[in-house]
Amino acid sequence: MLDLTKQYETAKQNSKMFMKNGQISAYFNALLEMNKYKVLMKTIATN
Repeated sequence: MLDLTKQYETAKQNSKMFMKNGQISAYFNALLEMNKYKVLMKTIATN
């Protein structure tokens, strides 16, 4: 769970950086990655 949280936070930081730099496609990819980790964390929490 700690690994997923760290990966989520890293993706969040990357998404902010991409948005500031105007890299829209990379920003959307980072958002998708964040969503993936959020779903995994919810799945682990419910089990």
